Amino acid sequence: QVQLVESGGGLVQAGDSLTLACTNSGGPFRGYIVGWFRQAPGKEREFVAAISRGGHTPHYSPSAKGRFQISLINGQSTVSLQMNSLTEDDTAVYYCAAKTGSSVYLTTEYSDWGQGTQVTVSS
Repeated sequence: QVQLVESGGGLVQAGDSLTLACTNSGGPFRGYIVGWFRQAPGKEREFVAAISRGGHTPHYSPSAKGRFQISLINGQSTVSLQMNSLTEDDTAVYYCAAKTGSSVYLTTEYSDWGQGTQVTVSS
């Protein structure tokens, strides 16, 4: 079982970088896929990035690819999301989530969720 705690959100300007962290207070994420999702006001929650296979295989949405980097760190108990070249379209509440199995993109397949952290990008 995992207990997820997100941190690192905040207010930044367009073009800035920000790093989010998702820590499993229960220990390493062994055997889990860990994903980042986001939800903007009035929109559905959407996939941003995920990491699987013990941190060896990253997955990105088209909007995140090339700008964001997901990593498994701190003895595999934390998943970081480095976000670069942020735009106003990146403004949302960001959630981390964990699951077992093989698929990574569907919100409905993740069983454990953090409380979310707000990211606001101003122009």
